[in-house]
Amino acid sequence: MKLGAFSISLSVRDLEVSRKFYANLGFEIFAGQAEKNYYILKNGDTLIGIFQGMFENNILTFNPGWDQDAQKLDKFEDVRNIQQHLKEQGVEIHKEADDQTTGPESIILLDPDGNSILIDQHV
Repeated sequence: MKLGAFSISLSVRDLEVSRKFYANLGFEIFAGQAEKNYYILKNGDTLIGIFQGMFENNILTFNPGWDQDAQKLDKFEDVRNIQQHLKEQGVEIHKEADDQTTGPESIILLDPDGNSILIDQHV
């Protein structure tokens, strides 16, 4: 099963303070805007999303259909197929995708320690 591009989404108290901190680690703005309370930061193939006031806890994020540069892949595993596979394995889905649709959709599951995992397909 291929989950697509990986990033971690961090809930931050102060967007600009966090942006400057990660800039010191070599991360540059890849996407997002201060006015929308988020940035996607990139260092090589590593992506970190920083979000102010959008969600409470940190989230592991996978993007089926995207590579690490947010470029659409010709072949990828649809989030609905991933959801079906996880269900067959007995994994509880916290927020399910509508399997009667196509295109962008997402699912959310929790790992055994309560960490959120977002599988977010944009294509």
